[in-house]
This record gives sequence, structure tokens and C-alpha cells, in this order.
Amino acid sequence: MMVVDDSVVIRGMISRWISSEPDMVVAASLRTGLEAVNQIDRVNPDVAVLDIEMPELDGIAALPKLLAKKKNLAVIMASTLTRRNAEISFKALSLGAADYIPKPESTREASAADNFHYDLIQKIRNLGAKARRAAPAMHAPAAAPHVQELRPAPALRPTAPMPTQAVPAAALARRAFSSQMPRVLLIGSSTGGPQALMSVVTELGPVIDRFPVLITQHMPPTFTTILAEHLARSSRRPAHEAVDGEVIKPGQIYLAPGGRHMRVARHGADAVIALDNGPPVNFCKPAVDPLFTSAVDIWQGATLAVILTGMGSDGMRGGKDIVAAGGSVIAQDEATSVVWGMPGAAANAGICAAILPLNQIAPKLVRLFAGDRS
Repeated sequence: MMVVDDSVVIRGMISRWISSEPDMVVAASLRTGLEAVNQIDRVNPDVAVLDIEMPELDGIAALPKLLAKKKNLAVIMASTLTRRNAEISFKALSLGAADYIPKPESTREASAADNFHYDLIQKIRNLGAKARRAAPAMHAPAAAPHVQELRPAPALRPTAPMPTQAVPAAALARRAFSSQMPRVLLIGSSTGGPQALMSVVTELGPVIDRFPVLITQHMPPTFTTILAEHLARSSRRPAHEAVDGEVIKPGQIYLAPGGRHMRVARHGADAVIALDNGPPVNFCKPAVDPLFTSAVDIWQGATLAVILTGMGSDGMRGGKDIVAAGGSVIAQDEATSVVWGMPGAAANAGICAAILPLNQIAPKLVRLFAGDRS
């Protein structure tokens, strides 16, 4: 593990957190992107936490140099929650960063530091495990024989459940697609989701023109605003953060705003957006399960859901509700997922009608919304 940040306070804090985990080691704690580039060969980390704003060589300039030296390096971009830094984080994802994490404005705020601690450890653990599987010969034996659960710490949120051991894809049970024509498309995603979403919506024009598309991506405020703008450009269709009470219409992409759960509700003859400021669900806010479960009350068996790459198991319980009502669920496959947590949980639960590589998901959706039931 490599920590790269010009703040000695942030470097020290992250290094202490990592060192307290039995399956993680801090291989280097560095002040600039230039130091990281110069030492990457010697350090050979699985994961790097890379600050955006640094002297000599900033994070966005260091990123491609690091990935050129180590292809399977999982880079987590860290930044304060500003629009500028959110834009830079999105650019970093397009350049090969695996994920991003917003840093708290002040580490003196206990709740902000606790959330940062929890989220960062989970991201490092999941991305590090995948990096080691991708290049096992390049690494020394791990400090622990398997990925362990995060040990709860005082004032820290409890650990999110880790995915169960995956069954080989060919052996996973598939359900038949619903006999009903879908009338809405729901998508849930987390780690790796922005890249996956762009790939999917680029080819979804015929679906978006005739049906509403509702998306929950685990993402903080400001980031969701920018994600909606990117989705609009990629799809060439209207996309925006959902507004409480607005009527859900075909031809629109509705994105759950950061920090609010997005549900759907009935208002007279219309289906409308219902934003919820309640507690996190599955350790997330927004969460996928509230969207999936609430949609069943509106569209019943005409609901089609897609679960893309992401940590944890969010979407699996809501997917079960969709399937129980007669609807269908598609999951992204393990090979093309940045983290096969959310789609893997759904796949292993036996609720999926298809488990597909990312590049096959949009074509399949177009066929399903055109009447194909196979």
C-alpha cells in the first residue's frame, strides 16, 4: 500500500489506519506524485491512495505515469469535496484510476473522519484483493491467508458484509426473464460504476427514448451533479439529479442525488420521485435497495433492474423483491467488474436472468425493451 499526500496529517492518519489492519501494510508514505513515480518500482504496491493537489507533480499528472510502470496498480484518488476536484476525479477515472474518495474538510470532525476511515479501508481491501488476484506472481505472500473483515473500532460504522465466495459463473443459476414487457429500467452501481454507466448509457438511446431510466450510484453530493452531466453527454439524452415530487417520464435519466435515497411513489395516476433523507442503507446513502424495492409497488413484474460493479451487496435484497414480483435482474459479470461485490451477491443469490460482460449489457437491454424475452 502506498500513501501519497502532501499533508503530513493526512499521510500519518491513513498510515495509522492501514497499519492497524492485519491484512494491510504501508509500503511507502510519500509527499509528492514525483516521489511516487520514482519509487513505484521499488515499493511495488497493490493499491495507491493518491492526493489530487500536490507540489512538483500533482495526482492527475502522476496517475498515468504510475499506471505505465505498473498496469495492475489500483489507484484511489483522494480529494476535498469541491466541484473542481470532483471534475478532476472523473477525469482520473477515465485515465485508469480505480476509484475516488472525498477527504473530510477537517479531520477534527469525528463523524467525517470516521466515514472517511471506513470507506477508505473498504476500498483498499476490495481493490487490493482484486489487484493481487490479477497479478499473483508479482507479489509476496499476503500478510493474512485471506481477506479478513474489517475489525470494528470505537465510533466507527460496523463492517459491511463481504461477498460470499463466488461460484464459477457457468454454474450460477439463471432465471427466465419476465414474461411481461419491461416499463422501466433501474440501475445500481458503486465502485467502478461511473465508467460502467457511461459505457451502458452510450448505447441505450432506443430504450431511454421510450422508457424512464432511474440510477443509483454510490456517490457523495457534488459528484452526482457532475455524473448526471456526464451521463447526459454520453447518452445524448436528458439526465439530471432527481427532484423530490417530480413526475417520472420516458426520455429521461434520473440519478439519485448524493446524500439522499431515491425511491419512487404513486401520486394519483403518476409515478413520482420520492427523495429520502433517512439513515444509510447497506452502509450507503444513496442506496440501491430502496429504489429497487419501491419500484415494485409501481411497476410490479414490468420492472427490469441491472446491478453493475460495486462493493458490498446493495441491490441484492431489492433485486429479490423485483424477482418475487415477476420482474427481472441482470448482473455484470466478474471479469469486467472493478469489484464483483454487488453483482456477485445478486448472482450468487440466484436472482439473475443474465450475468453479462459489460459490453453485452446495453445490447441485451435494447433487445428486451424491444420485446425479446429470451
